[in-house]
Amino acid sequence: MKRIAATILCAFFAALPAAAQDWPTKTVKIVVPFGAGATPDVIARMIADKLQQTLGQTFIVENKPGASGMTGTDAVAKAEPDGYTIGISIGGPLAINTLLFSKMPYDPFKDIALITVLTTQPSALAVPANLGVNSVAELIALIKKDPGKYNFGSIGNGSLSHLAMEAIAIKSGAKLVHIPYGSSPQAMTAVMRGDVQIVVMPAISVLPHAQSGAVKMLAVTTAKRSALLPDVPTLKESGVDVEADAWNGLIAPAGTPQPVLDKIQQAVAAAINTPELKEKFATQIMEPVGNKPAQFKAQIDGDLQRWSPVIKEAGIKVN
Repeated sequence: MKRIAATILCAFFAALPAAAQDWPTKTVKIVVPFGAGATPDVIARMIADKLQQTLGQTFIVENKPGASGMTGTDAVAKAEPDGYTIGISIGGPLAINTLLFSKMPYDPFKDIALITVLTTQPSALAVPANLGVNSVAELIALIKKDPGKYNFGSIGNGSLSHLAMEAIAIKSGAKLVHIPYGSSPQAMTAVMRGDVQIVVMPAISVLPHAQSGAVKMLAVTTAKRSALLPDVPTLKESGVDVEADAWNGLIAPAGTPQPVLDKIQQAVAAAINTPELKEKFATQIMEPVGNKPAQFKAQIDGDLQRWSPVIKEAGIKVN
């Protein structure tokens, strides 16, 4: 009996490299935890099209929005760990929500296998053009002069746009009123109308309005200047030590065989770094990454370390 069991185990482990080598042999589903047209959805469809061309199998995108990205991320966590259900997720469902929610439907540290960070995207600090400020220093002086007078918009309680502004307020010693909106376009409309005076939004949401002269883009939130916005200073350059990196990552269910994960990582990293996709990402003010799981984990650890004290000091809780 022991000999039979050993033979079965040997056959199983011997099959793993072959399974990885053969992947994909059937349709692959990419789950997106946000609606059609959202940035993760756009990225997923670009990648699905490219992988379909290069690997000769069908890649379909399935949108499962809800619960701050947790519905779709949970669908990946609970899928069969065979490499044929993978997903895109972001900092909220994979890290920040553990600090905001008392209960989650999955454990992001146990139920999910990290594959690679797909893209990084700067957020931009923006104000109405008629606010009368031309730099971060001038904005900080203005909001400190009248505590509680100025509002900032975000794309939801606990979102990166919310946390980044809370961090800026804390670092600056300023008091601001938070007004959450349902989407980036809604928040940008609010800042152009003057309903809010400040936003930190994905740069792609801000750029057209900055180019039209409706708003001023004062800084980006990344650690260094974006190659796609070289003339816009970082917050740190501007005297406010705040960094808020908006990224999208590729995940799989925990238990997916490592050789299969490695094959997916290699195929996706190659796809997103092709000139074709780099050019498409640039139109969205995004840059491809394609790193290894250990670097992906370091990104998540950094987010937890960065946002935990901000959430605590600002008293942010979703439930």
